[in-house]
Amino acid sequence: MIAPKAMKSAGYQTAAAEEMINNRSFWSDARRRFFRNRMAVVAVGFLCCIALFAIFGGLFARYSIEEIDWSLLGKVNEEGGPSLSNGHWFGVDELGRDLYARVVQGTRVSLMVGFIAGVVAVMIGSFFGALAGYYGGRTDQIIMGAYNITLSIPYIIFFVVWQAFFGRSVSQMIIVMVIINWPAGLLITRGQVMTLKNREFVDAARMLGLSDAKIILRHIMPNMLWVIVIYTSITIPDAIMMESLVSFLGVGIQEPSTSWGALISEGARTMTYGALWQLLFPAAFFAVNQISLYYIGDGLRDALDPKERS
Repeated sequence: MIAPKAMKSAGYQTAAAEEMINNRSFWSDARRRFFRNRMAVVAVGFLCCIALFAIFGGLFARYSIEEIDWSLLGKVNEEGGPSLSNGHWFGVDELGRDLYARVVQGTRVSLMVGFIAGVVAVMIGSFFGALAGYYGGRTDQIIMGAYNITLSIPYIIFFVVWQAFFGRSVSQMIIVMVIINWPAGLLITRGQVMTLKNREFVDAARMLGLSDAKIILRHIMPNMLWVIVIYTSITIPDAIMMESLVSFLGVGIQEPSTSWGALISEGARTMTYGALWQLLFPAAFFAVNQISLYYIGDGLRDALDPKERS
């Protein structure tokens, strides 16, 4: 005869095994659904190509980002355009600097700012959203008050004021982007936690004496990981768009560094003289990257949303 304690232990093990199987089947099923989305898979390929260009593209540059080709200084006509003979694959800008090397650097900066700021902002927003949803009351009021205040601040003015005090650099750009975008995912995380905190497995964790921090980190957050992944895929292109916009307006990345927005701004100034290459190359990389990220985000949403499971 099986002892009651052994039967209870076996029951817990069976439940744990079933939970592991369900979790594994969820992610494997999501992976299959994602790879069935052809546009999302193609977008991943394009994004990988852009990332490889940012990492290894500098190896093929004949000139550094600040080196001036004095023979092409001020050449905004066909003479300063793309050429294989002189090593300027994308042509030169109005100062005679190699545009290929500058597009490589701009790609690195834009991707780094977008991915770091987007991921960190979503993690912060998810954390405070989890606190607001779990505790409610005064904690929820304070966090939602900070959320509303952040949304009411014009981010371009905030950029200008911040950089007036702390300067214009890539690191400062990432910090200010995180500050502006920290509410990303907060509302959806708050709503999910408000639903999950009343589930049976959370009540069981409380009965076992687990602290609130452990309940949130070990039991609630893993069950809403799919929400965090989806919002991260949405926030990253938004962060790249925001960085490019402020750089286009001249209040973002400062020389000698550059980004897609700064390069597009420079190209827009010279396109009237016929130097279309200065606008087309950075704009093409920017457009392909943003479209790819949006398709990847759509693919992740369709793959990870439990409502889409058949």
